[in-house]
Amino acid sequence: MLNFFKKNAALIWAKRHVQKAEEFKNNSEKNQEELLISLVNTAQKTLFGREHDFENIHSVKEFQERVPIADYEDLKPYIERVKRGQSNILWTETPEYFAKTSGTTSGSKYIPISKEGMPYQIAGAQSALFHYISKKNNADFVNGKMIFLQGSPELEEVFGIKTGRLSGIVAHHIPNYLQKNRLPSWETNIMEDWEEKVDKIVEETERENMTLISGIPPWLIMYFEKLTEKHGKKIKQLFPNLQLIVTGGVNYEPYRDKMEDLLGGKVDIIQTFPASEGFFAFQDDYTKEGLLLLTNHGIFYEFIPLEEYGKPNARRLTLREIELNKDYALILTTNSGLWAYSIGDVVRFINKNPYRVLVSGRTKHFTSAFGEHVIAFEVEEAIKATLEKYPAQITEFHLAPQVNPEEGLPYHEWLIEFEKEPSDLELFRNELNQQLRNRNTYYDDLITGNILQKLQISRLQKNAFHEYAKSQGKLGGQNKTPRLANDRNIAKLLEIYKL
Repeated sequence: MLNFFKKNAALIWAKRHVQKAEEFKNNSEKNQEELLISLVNTAQKTLFGREHDFENIHSVKEFQERVPIADYEDLKPYIERVKRGQSNILWTETPEYFAKTSGTTSGSKYIPISKEGMPYQIAGAQSALFHYISKKNNADFVNGKMIFLQGSPELEEVFGIKTGRLSGIVAHHIPNYLQKNRLPSWETNIMEDWEEKVDKIVEETERENMTLISGIPPWLIMYFEKLTEKHGKKIKQLFPNLQLIVTGGVNYEPYRDKMEDLLGGKVDIIQTFPASEGFFAFQDDYTKEGLLLLTNHGIFYEFIPLEEYGKPNARRLTLREIELNKDYALILTTNSGLWAYSIGDVVRFINKNPYRVLVSGRTKHFTSAFGEHVIAFEVEEAIKATLEKYPAQITEFHLAPQVNPEEGLPYHEWLIEFEKEPSDLELFRNELNQQLRNRNTYYDDLITGNILQKLQISRLQKNAFHEYAKSQGKLGGQNKTPRLANDRNIAKLLEIYKL
């Protein structure tokens, strides 16, 4: 009886939620502009607001004139003051949490999450599930066991501000009606060693009625592989009632074939776009690509054309001004006190009204040693098209420029860990090279002009990327190896795994 009630209650809540969501889908542009002015008015008396003349900002244009694009280094002096216990610095109150992330140039980053911002983190995930329940008319999964592959929920305190990884913070806000069904145990969740943790998760879940599993693709795959190695069965054989996988953090498409092979049966996928800075988008239409941009969740968005990013007079576009199928650096202003903040993600709009995006790359993850500026979306699409023609299974890959080869012209080196190699690697290589030429005219010109030779493929040992991540202390959680680089730092470290 209780299970029947939970299922039907979820269906009713979901239908109401989706109906209510239609309002923001149809009024995104107007809501965004009103939101910005509301955020500015709220923060007028903060240190940041006084320094940037918030009192005289009454439009998007005036905001852009007074508030420059910022990265973490730009906001770090303000955040350091907040960490020392000062209030009214970036936002009217001290943050409820700091989401601690690992940075490359800044060391650990402390991203503030305000009391106003935290509910939106939870609401984004809930909205993704409610849209799924409503569209599929299916809430059966609420009665089974659910697992969230995440960072430790143990939090430290920085001047009274609870601090930890975002996934660990979110663990404290799982709704009560899901808590009883949630795995793994607290004791397992707080384990720091990721391999030991996944082994323990396997023990705790292998005989349970798993219906929902959530995590980023590389760590879902690790979990699934450990289960299949232990039992010699596909995941759907082990968990016949598994209905839903919720994933985010990276583009799912390059992992799709591997995931489908491990699953061995039909499982619905919801793709999401969360980050420490906010929950930005989720998949609301399961018949096509694209994630619904959440324009009513306390975040004002700006978009810089990728080719202009980093230049002094780069245009800062709003939703009204964006074009479809162009790449934009994502800029955020949030109700947690981030102002014109460059998060480092690149998005591409594929739909308006409602606005849907693809995450097409990172502003710092590209290959342009020769002026080609190849981005993640292009290489992922190129490899996807190549796999359709020459089937294979790829665990992971990394692309790096080889500027000074021992002989011949420079080239792009693709370091690939194959689960199953193509029947003819040379044909695969030629097709991959052509697919990338089709997607990037600069790369095509460099090949045509004999500036570059066609790409080279270096095969890596099984578990190469796993071992690399482990050697760098970046195994588990939200860590993932960049797929592109403009140097050979990662490529050099991967060389020991070459076949």
